[in-house]
Amino acid sequence: KDATVWRKPSEEFSGYLYKAQGVLEDATNRIVDHIRPGPSRLDWDSLMTTMDIMETFQENCCVMRYTTAGQLWNTTAPREFVDFSYTASYVDGLLTCGVSLDYGEVRPNFVCGFNHPCGWFCVPLKDYPSHSLLTGYIQTEPQGMLPQSAVDTAMSSTLANFYSDLKKALKT
Repeated sequence: KDATVWRKPSEEFSGYLYKAQGVLEDATNRIVDHIRPGPSRLDWDSLMTTMDIMETFQENCCVMRYTTAGQLWNTTAPREFVDFSYTASYVDGLLTCGVSLDYGEVRPNFVCGFNHPCGWFCVPLKDYPSHSLLTGYIQTEPQGMLPQSAVDTAMSSTLANFYSDLKKALKT
């Protein structure tokens, strides 16, 4: 209801590129402020369990470590990612993008996942300026021994839940 999710084979790795898209009733700046790295993300994003900014290079550029909850009724272990993240103005909207880094340290009790180049684009709708189109391109490699069908199920439901959780958070 809140988002549409597609997938196609990735050109970056042997998995899939997922595209998620939905319209949200809010301004692009406010939407991107909710999804960019920072402590407010933990208030509404049900997938994330921790987020730490490890290095800040400038106001909209950082390295972050975050963990995700177990998926598929906790049959898959929580994942940890270390990503470089950058947010910038782009045409009439905003772009926030990232890619995983090999940061060396791996913490116990987590599987270290890897995000290939990913990004969220948020642009205002021309006919409805109080609404914005949020489009995400996600290429994640969760690692571990997971069948592709389990990854597909987890990704589609996670991305759909992302939009409904974000929609609720924007109303507060």
